[in-house]
Amino acid sequence: MRLASALFLAISSTGVNGASAQNPPARPDRVVVVTLDGMRWQEIFAGAARDLISAKAGGVADTAALLRRFWRESPENRREALMPFLWGTIARNGRLLGDSTRGSVVRVTNGKWFSYPGYNELLTGAADDRIDSNDKIPNPNASVLEWLNGRTEYRGRVAAFASWDVLPFILNTGRSGLPANGDGPPVPDPRTETERAIDALAADIPPYWGNVRFDAVTIQGALHYLHTRKPRVLYVMMGDTDEWAHERRYDLYLDAANRGDRFLRTLWEAVQAMPEYRGRTTLLVATDHGRGSADDWTDHGRKVPAAARIWMAAMGPGIPSNRESGGEFTQSQFAASIAAALGLEGEFRKANPNAAPAVRWR
Repeated sequence: MRLASALFLAISSTGVNGASAQNPPARPDRVVVVTLDGMRWQEIFAGAARDLISAKAGGVADTAALLRRFWRESPENRREALMPFLWGTIARNGRLLGDSTRGSVVRVTNGKWFSYPGYNELLTGAADDRIDSNDKIPNPNASVLEWLNGRTEYRGRVAAFASWDVLPFILNTGRSGLPANGDGPPVPDPRTETERAIDALAADIPPYWGNVRFDAVTIQGALHYLHTRKPRVLYVMMGDTDEWAHERRYDLYLDAANRGDRFLRTLWEAVQAMPEYRGRTTLLVATDHGRGSADDWTDHGRKVPAAARIWMAAMGPGIPSNRESGGEFTQSQFAASIAAALGLEGEFRKANPNAAPAVRWR
């Protein structure tokens, strides 16, 4: 952690001056998108589940330690213990969707309930039955990120980082030309001591899941890119939550969620410290699919109907402060919501008529 903190401080001090923010535009013109792969809505809104804090159900090695960290008597206190930034900042200054106990439901519409179909729906605005596996097949659909990168004012100012090497195929980088760092070194062409230190740290972390790297690598790469390249649209796909859930390690799943929340805080504080972003950036957070609700909490896919339920969150200029919203929403609304945060929903949906309308956060 000390090394990671030192790297972050070094990154913060090496930012390259971007366009002047002396006269920021009337509408926001920056968006940061973060997804937590396979993060259940149950923990988002109620915190740690007591029945999963066990050796049998959750593979927990030290239940007493996990209870001390994350168990509280009320759902409100549990969720704040697990994700303090989400509930202490985003919920107070923005909106959360997906708590069925409060009449809010967000559904996946693709019927597959696993990653590639979910990310396709999330980023293009529509489900596609042709996307029926996690295979590395270039996406025939253009994402909202590709559409934005095709506009003069955003060309070369859109980037994506992921903990999964399928991201370049989801974004079809061969066609879109988007920089999408999903595996390998987080800084492809290191030129400074800081960049070489980031890559060295990444190389020293064991490849525990093969083609899926730890979020720590993705986080460092994304933060470095933010400070040195100053993209107008940055997408970060985190994956530790999904991987540890598949391993039936509820302790490490909760730890990954907590770490993801910490990254959200670090990212937002970095944005607010940069004049190019302060007061003109929208933060959007979501997931690609849900998970089972009982013993099948580790799984998702066609045989796990509970995985069709997800959640979303938003904060920034134009997003009202109202904690949680009732109503029914779909994953397919997320892509247009990215465009809407930039004042471009109408143009995006004109170019992509199958895309669902943006979420009306009000």
